[in-house]
Amino acid sequence: MAEKDNPSAAEDEQAVNIERMKRRLNMLDQRLDNIDSMVTAVAERVMEQPLNFSLTCPHCGKNIEITILGSQKPTA
Repeated sequence: MAEKDNPSAAEDEQAVNIERMKRRLNMLDQRLDNIDSMVTAVAERVMEQPLNFSLTCPHCGKNIEITILGSQKPTA
């Protein structure tokens, strides 16, 4: 009868695993929200003005410049 009153170790471990999974899902959700915000900000900037990336190739050492242009439709 004492076993029915006290939760078993397996049930405790399962509860801990569920809480850990909830925390990890919440962290993933927050990270995805942050990524979404950054992508939205970049997309808005691209629509307003040119965006330039300057990179150096790690293999040959040449400079690479990438320009992204967009056109923003006028809003009323």
